[in-house]
Amino acid sequence: MAERQKIRAVRVHVVRQGGGDYHDQGQEHWIVGEIATPMSVYPQYRATRSSWGLNVLGTVVVEIESSDGTVGFGVTTGGPPAAWIIEHHLARFLIGQRASDVELMWDQMYRATLYYGRKGLVLNAISAVDLALWDLLGHLRQEPVFAMIGGAVRDQIEFYATGPRPDLAKEMGFIGGKMPLRYGPASGQEGIRLTQEHFRRMRERVGEDFWLMMDCWMALDVPYAVQLAEALAPYHPKWLEECFPADDLWSYRTLRQQLGRRILVSTGEHEATRWGFRSLLEAEGADFIQPDVNWCGGMTELLKIAALADAHGAWTIPHGSSVYSYHFVVTRTGSPFAEFLMMAPAADKVVPMFSPLLIDEPIPDQGRLKLPDRPGFGVKLNREGLELVGEIS
Repeated sequence: MAERQKIRAVRVHVVRQGGGDYHDQGQEHWIVGEIATPMSVYPQYRATRSSWGLNVLGTVVVEIESSDGTVGFGVTTGGPPAAWIIEHHLARFLIGQRASDVELMWDQMYRATLYYGRKGLVLNAISAVDLALWDLLGHLRQEPVFAMIGGAVRDQIEFYATGPRPDLAKEMGFIGGKMPLRYGPASGQEGIRLTQEHFRRMRERVGEDFWLMMDCWMALDVPYAVQLAEALAPYHPKWLEECFPADDLWSYRTLRQQLGRRILVSTGEHEATRWGFRSLLEAEGADFIQPDVNWCGGMTELLKIAALADAHGAWTIPHGSSVYSYHFVVTRTGSPFAEFLMMAPAADKVVPMFSPLLIDEPIPDQGRLKLPDRPGFGVKLNREGLELVGEIS
C-alpha cells in the first residue's frame, strides 16, 4: 500500500543546454527578444532578455524513489544552485519518511530554510521536491494528481495563449491572447504610442469578442502603467499583468484603484507561499492571482494559496507550467481557464511547453484539453540531456 512505502533515494539532475529549459530557447525565439523587464532601464540590457541573464540558472529535475522502486519526479528552474540546496539540505527531510506524508515534508523543508529562504530560489527547490512527491504518490496509488486533490470539476480546460501573435492564437481556438510588452518607461511617450498602435492592430485582427491582454513583466512604474492603461482602454484589454515587482504591493493597489475594474489587474507569477499571497490579497492589489506551481511552493502550497484566494473572491489562474498547472486547474471552480505558453519560436503552432524534457506532455487542441487519466502528473522523463549531480539514500 502507498501509505507503507518509505522514501529510500533522492536523485538530483540538471539539464544540459538545449535540453528543456524554456528560458533558454536560442536567440531566434520570441521569448528571448525585446520584451520590457526591470532591466529595460539600462540600454545595454534592453534588446534581449538573455543579455542580462534570464537563462543562466537552467533547469533542475528531482527524482524521488520509494522503497518498492516506484519513482516520481518534478522539475523547475534553478539549475545547479537549486540542485545543491536539494542535495545538501532538503533531502534529509525526505529519506526514510513515508511517501504519503507530503504535508509533513513540506513543512519541515520550509521551516528549515527560513533563515535563507522564504522565496525565490529556495522555494523553487522546494516546489520541485513537492511536485516529485505528488507524482510519486500518484504512481503508488495509481491515480492522477487531480484525483488526489479533489477530482475534476469540468470535463476539459479552456486556455488563453501567451505569445506575440494573438491573431494566430485565435485561429488555433484559444479564448484569448496575452502579448508581451516591448516598451517600458525608458521608451517614454514613443513607447506608449508604439504599444497602443500595435494593440489597436491586433484588436482589429481578432475582433471584439476575443480577449487581449498585456504582460508587463515587472517593468513599469505607476505613472507609466496608468498612461498605458488609458492608451489601451479604447481597445478593451481584458487585463494588465505583473506591472510591478512582486514586493511593490502599494503600486498594485494604486493601479487597481485608478483603473476601477475597467481593466483587470493581475499578478503573482513571482510571488511565493500563502503568506506572500495573503499580503497581496489583503492589500487589494489584484483582481486575480497567478502563482506558478513550479515556483510558489509546489502543489501542496498552491492548494493553500487557492483557498485563500477563494476567501477573497479572487480567481487563481496559474502561470504557465504545463501539466503541473493543469492538474490543479481542472479541480477548481475558482480557476475557470488556464494559460498556455506558446513555445514555438514564432508562436505559430502549438507545441509542448517542456519539450523535449517531458514525454507524453498533453497540449490543447482548438484551445481545449481533456486531461489524460494517467498516474501522477501523467508524463515521463526524457533522460537524454540529463546530468546527475547528486544521489542521496
